[in-house]
Amino acid sequence: MTRSYVRKLSTILLDAVTDKDPLVQEQVCSALCALGESQPEEALSACEEHLRLNEKLAHPYRTMILRAMETVVSSHISELDKDKAKAIILLASGEMTKAKDLVCDWQQAASDVLVAVGRRFIGQVMEEMLRGLQPGVLPHFFVVRTLARLSVSNVFGMVPFLAPILSAMLPVLATTKSDTMRGVLCYALQHFSESTLEYLANLDQAPDPTVRKDAFASDISSAYDILFHHWLPSREAKLRLAVVEALGPMSHLLPSEKLEEQLPKLLPGVLALYKKHAETCHVSKSLGQILEAAVSVGSRTLDIQLDALLTALHAQICVPVESASPLVVSNQKEVLRCFTVLACCSPDRLLAFLLPKLDTGNERTRVGTLQVLRHIINSAAAQMEVKKPFILSSMRLPLLDTNSKVKRAVVQVVSAMAHHGYLEQPGGEAMIEYVVQQCALPPETEPQKPGPDCEEPPADSVRAISVSTLYLVSTTVDRMSDVLWPYLLQFLTPVRFTGALTPLCRSLVHLARKRQEAGPGALLIQYDGHVTLPSPYAIVTRLLTVSSSPYLGDGRGAASLCLLNALHRDIHPLLGRRWATTIPLLLEYLDEHTEETLSQKEWEEKLLVFLRDTLAVVSDNTWVCQLSLEMCKQLPCYNGTPQEKNFLYKCVGTTLGAASSKDVVRKHLQELLESARYQEEAEREGLASCFGICAISHLDDTLAQLEDFVRSDVFRKSIGIFNIFKDRSENEAEKVKGALILCYGHVAALAPRELVLARAESDILRNTFQCFSTKDAALKLSLVQSVCMVCGAICSSAQAGSFHFSQKAELVVQMMEFIKAEPPDSLRSPIRKKAMLACTYLVSLEPALDEQARTDMIHGCLHSVMAVLPGPEEEAGGQESLYLDTMHALEDLLTSLLRRNMTPQGLQTMVEHLRPWIRSPRGHERVRALGLSACLLRFFLEHLHVSALIPFHNLGLLIGLFSPRCADLWPATRQEAVNCVYSLLYLQLGYEGFSHDYRDDVAERLLTLKDGLVHPDPAILFHSCHSIAQIIAKRLPPDQLISLLLTLFESLGDSDKNCSRAATVMINCLLKERGNLLLEKVPEIVSMLRSKLQETQEEHVLRAAQHSAYLLASQHCEAVVASLLGSPLPFDSHTCSLWRALAAEPGLTVQVLGLLLQKMSRDVPFKESRAFLLSSSPDRVATLLPLAATCALSEVTSVPASAPAVLELYPQLFAALLLRVSCTVGVQLPRNLQAKERRASSSGPASRSLEPCSSAVGALQLALVRGGSEEVVQRVELERGWESLRTSTGHEEGVARLASAMAKFAGPRLPLVMKALVCTHSSVYEIQRVTSTAFLAELLNSNVVNDLMLLESLLDNLAARQKDACASVRRLALRGLANVASGSPSKVRAHGPQLLTAMIGGLDDGDDPQSLVALEAMVGLAKLLDLLDLGDLRSALLHVAIRIRPFFDSEKMEFRSASIRLFGHLNKACHGDCEDVFLEQVVGGLVPLLLHLRDPQAPVASACRFALRMCGPNLECEELAAAFQKHLQEGRGLHFGEFLNTTCKHLMRHFPDLLGRLVSTSLFYFQSSWEDVRAAAPMLTGFLALHVEPEPRPQVDLEQLTAALQLLLKDPAPAVRMNAAETLGRLVKFA
Repeated sequence: MTRSYVRKLSTILLDAVTDKDPLVQEQVCSALCALGESQPEEALSACEEHLRLNEKLAHPYRTMILRAMETVVSSHISELDKDKAKAIILLASGEMTKAKDLVCDWQQAASDVLVAVGRRFIGQVMEEMLRGLQPGVLPHFFVVRTLARLSVSNVFGMVPFLAPILSAMLPVLATTKSDTMRGVLCYALQHFSESTLEYLANLDQAPDPTVRKDAFASDISSAYDILFHHWLPSREAKLRLAVVEALGPMSHLLPSEKLEEQLPKLLPGVLALYKKHAETCHVSKSLGQILEAAVSVGSRTLDIQLDALLTALHAQICVPVESASPLVVSNQKEVLRCFTVLACCSPDRLLAFLLPKLDTGNERTRVGTLQVLRHIINSAAAQMEVKKPFILSSMRLPLLDTNSKVKRAVVQVVSAMAHHGYLEQPGGEAMIEYVVQQCALPPETEPQKPGPDCEEPPADSVRAISVSTLYLVSTTVDRMSDVLWPYLLQFLTPVRFTGALTPLCRSLVHLARKRQEAGPGALLIQYDGHVTLPSPYAIVTRLLTVSSSPYLGDGRGAASLCLLNALHRDIHPLLGRRWATTIPLLLEYLDEHTEETLSQKEWEEKLLVFLRDTLAVVSDNTWVCQLSLEMCKQLPCYNGTPQEKNFLYKCVGTTLGAASSKDVVRKHLQELLESARYQEEAEREGLASCFGICAISHLDDTLAQLEDFVRSDVFRKSIGIFNIFKDRSENEAEKVKGALILCYGHVAALAPRELVLARAESDILRNTFQCFSTKDAALKLSLVQSVCMVCGAICSSAQAGSFHFSQKAELVVQMMEFIKAEPPDSLRSPIRKKAMLACTYLVSLEPALDEQARTDMIHGCLHSVMAVLPGPEEEAGGQESLYLDTMHALEDLLTSLLRRNMTPQGLQTMVEHLRPWIRSPRGHERVRALGLSACLLRFFLEHLHVSALIPFHNLGLLIGLFSPRCADLWPATRQEAVNCVYSLLYLQLGYEGFSHDYRDDVAERLLTLKDGLVHPDPAILFHSCHSIAQIIAKRLPPDQLISLLLTLFESLGDSDKNCSRAATVMINCLLKERGNLLLEKVPEIVSMLRSKLQETQEEHVLRAAQHSAYLLASQHCEAVVASLLGSPLPFDSHTCSLWRALAAEPGLTVQVLGLLLQKMSRDVPFKESRAFLLSSSPDRVATLLPLAATCALSEVTSVPASAPAVLELYPQLFAALLLRVSCTVGVQLPRNLQAKERRASSSGPASRSLEPCSSAVGALQLALVRGGSEEVVQRVELERGWESLRTSTGHEEGVARLASAMAKFAGPRLPLVMKALVCTHSSVYEIQRVTSTAFLAELLNSNVVNDLMLLESLLDNLAARQKDACASVRRLALRGLANVASGSPSKVRAHGPQLLTAMIGGLDDGDDPQSLVALEAMVGLAKLLDLLDLGDLRSALLHVAIRIRPFFDSEKMEFRSASIRLFGHLNKACHGDCEDVFLEQVVGGLVPLLLHLRDPQAPVASACRFALRMCGPNLECEELAAAFQKHLQEGRGLHFGEFLNTTCKHLMRHFPDLLGRLVSTSLFYFQSSWEDVRAAAPMLTGFLALHVEPEPRPQVDLEQLTAALQLLLKDPAPAVRMNAAETLGRLVKFA
């Protein structure tokens, strides 16, 4: 039975191998292999028989069967007996040779079978193969190929057969004409030779150790003659390559004399192939083997052929290597291997050939030569040892090559030389210098990425490899230490090596540390004989200067400081201990920052502190003078790096400051003045900084030197002190003057204050005044900057108060001239900033300015700054630093002026200057003016000193000016306006006598309102303005109120509409809060207010007209309502505004709403009419009066003031509007109104829709909002419930969402609302019954009904509705009863029987043809089951399980999902304690649940996950339950195959008796309409078969199962066919 059944399964699978889908074919083969794993001989026999009996089977399918056989044979070769092996050999041999033509896939598969069998049965295979090798007869292509592959796979077994093979093959070599056949014969000879060589190399393991190379010499020699002389000249490229691949290993087997004889022909013949083939890797490999063979026999022929060899090989190495071409890379490796062979046997001639090639200018030749040179330096080190001087001398010209590829190759050669001692030879230093030069290449000026067609590598790759090489040679090659130290030091100071500083310093640090470890305490640098080494002063200057740009050049700052630290003893013996502390701190600072976060100013100051500290520690005037001399000497080196040169100037100043020799100081200062490059701005700044720093210690000498320079012969024909150089342009002279003026400024700023005060006017400013007439912008800036520094120094002096500045007025005038000369609309230079800063200092000095000068100064400065146009950054809120600095300077100037007159009048004067800008139509001017005002008010408040209680008489005017700006269009202006009001209120408190630290609760509220002013929403903005007005009203003195109001009235016409609206809000608030004080002024105020409102059509002005409607309705409410309802629909804007006016007072609003409810409910909501006689259903058309009342309700409740009235009528409004919504779903407008609605929508967006249902929904929303249930509206809107409410399909869902929101956010309202809705159960309108039932049903979903004691009445009401004639009402009643589970779970047990009866009744509802009531009952039962008493449930378990089972396979997704989920809950309710009769239902449901995990609908699959997890405990198998829990968690991805495998394993282990039942159930799903389920069914069967034990196998009807699977192999879905094939492969377990 077993064998016959396996044979049957194999036959079925073999019949299916012709499937059109490749994946199915693969699966069939896998199944065949699976059968072969169990019964290899039967499976192989079936395959053999199938191929034998189906001669006409197409070769692609024969190929697949052969591949399956090869897999089985490879895995079970040890289990095959000889007979079966022989049968397979005969079959494979026949398949392979059946077709004379080549059918590669088929014949290759047969060959693979033979090779697999040959691993064990080599004799039998060779017996069959040798039959195909008849002397004189050309063998089959694949016979030869198979023999070749056998020689590789079984070397020891195959080599003994090579003699007869070669004897049979050699005679046909000469007669073979086909290039294809010749190619495979070459392939065979190549592998025969390689196998022989491997055999000979491992004779100790070989079965016949007597085998010798001579045994094959004759045959190989004969084959060689044919291959070389007859086949190699072929025109076919593939054949030539095959020949040359064979000749390589064959050359090792040729007799030595034969090889020697053939080499003169062989080598040229192989070399000639280079010209014939683009891909030459195989040629090079074969050539390398031939050369090795020639060397091994000591051939003399190589000397003759050497030149040709070298020429050809060199041409190959010069081919550019493409990174994407592995063949070219491989070829170069083989060529280099050839060079290694030649280097070992003929080093002299090789170098004689290579070294002259280095002198050529051709890039490829030079790069290739260098590549060979590097290779032989490494691979033939012994032979090259004596050639070192020649190789080094030959590198002269390559070192001069500028090509990046050559550079990179040279650096690689230098690296190899370093490892092999070349650089210790004379000429080695040039190699080192070359590497350093490449390290210095500037990355920023080199191309980052080469183009796709560009062969040139990026230059930074040269730099990168050079940096790496230098560091590796320094740190890993011990012999290089003495070569590199101290030689590398001489590259530190030359500018051309700046780019290499970082790698240089790192290498030098490593070398220095090694020397310190070897000889602690000794000096590292010995200057004897090293005249080119830099001095300690040069090293300090260089490293300190480049450290000022610490992150350039890969972090040269840290590297330079580390080197300084390492060389501390050589710099000065006293520095070691101090630098050991200070340098690590500097390095730590660099580590804490990046190039973006580092403050250049702070870093330079830290370096200068380090320098001063170093000078103090050394304290040697000679050393200091030498250092200053070196610094001055190095200054020209940094002409190309202004920032570093600027820093070096500061270092010079610092060093000169530490020098005690005045002569040295003056000499150096003079040299600096004479050599400075005045055209460069950075240099002028650096020179001035140098003089300033020097003046700290040498003020007199510095000033004297400046004076000497001014009087020197450099200037001729003096005009005042300064003049134009004779041989310089006017512009150059201006630059010199600017530099000297800056020097004076820096001297004043940094020199001791007590000394500067006496010299300010006489020595410092005296020369400055004579340059004010200049037009040169740079000189202007220098003048202003210098004046600013001098004035700042004077002001900061302790004697500034007693200093009388006689030239103050003149300087102020000059500064204002400079300010006015600047362009008013743009900010291009810091001149006006510096000038205003200078004016700020001057204002505080004596004598005081007159009033006119003060006014001119304020006016000029404001016009210079306020009108500057904002840039993109300022508009976005981020202002440029220049603009910010200028504004700060203006603030400081205005506050200094205000300080001179700290009175309300003085403050008023300053504000009056700012008033035009505060009310400017340009936003950027307003925001600046408000910012300045806030600054002035803060300053005034902070410095307020009230000696007596005096009135702040202009408070109202100032608040009236600033407060409307709290609503300005610009957010920044609003913030500053609040700051102004805040300061004014505290000023008032100050004048009332309160102390500075007093904090007023009312005024402090202003700060909390600032956040509201950020919001762009006008409602929030004006609400904040109203709150601000309330605060002002509480703190404003009565006598200031009228002036405030009059000022606010002026703001109603403000060009900024926001400010106009804010003025209205504030006026109304003030009238409300403080109107009782304005009795005499009321007529004046009302008259002005009305006149302002009538002048504009703005809404905030027109709103006042609504008051009349309010008065009229207060007296005649019903008549007004009736008249307004008579207005044509849709209501126009005036009618709507009048309706809204009626909500001004709660008592009136209650009357209006009551009347509207009556009108809405009195008439029928719609009339039915047939548009066409043949119409299937009548159209519903809205009636006018209820529609008008609904619209009016919307308008009234849209006013926030209607809230109290809505609260009073909340239940009636809610119930009436909800039922109004239900009655208008699908209702149309009358035709005349439809036309009006279309016209209104086409002319513009309407304020409210007239569509009946939308208007009712809108009215309901407004009523809820006004009734305090805004959260209800928001929640329903968030859940898109309002949209659902308007549609017929989503109405029930919309009602449910509304009820849910009401239960959550409006619970206390529900009793009266429910009372209003309960009475609708007898409504004549079915839709009203549905709506009310849906609402009440959803209420039970919340616990609030239990809290409000509404549960009993709701349950009774819904239970009564189960008898309703409408199926939707019955369905919704069931939903409501089930909602008790989520709303009041604790009450389920108490009402369990009632609820269970209702649900079972719903399951049995026969009046619903669509079974929707039954669906609701299943969903409801699933919710209730966990909460019901098990005693109540037991009697119904079986009934429910049987009733829902048919729905498992329902065509409707909802029924499948609900029934399966309910089945899970039934299992869960049993808690693992179910009766046997129910356990049968559980077992019966396993297969459907497992298979529906692949259901196309996700909810069904999710329900199956849940149900299976619940079934687990009832099956009393812990492993199975654990597997269900592990794999079927919600939200976790499911690997279905893995899960099913695990499940079937546990089922068969613990429930083997269920096998037959499970398999028969799964057979039902073989015909499922869902493809994924149909595919899962055979998979389930297959896994059951995989894990079944021997005993239960008889349970399965194998014939039926096999037939069903065989039928599935013809299923249209490939996935089904694949799983069926896989399962058939596993049915071997049943055999």
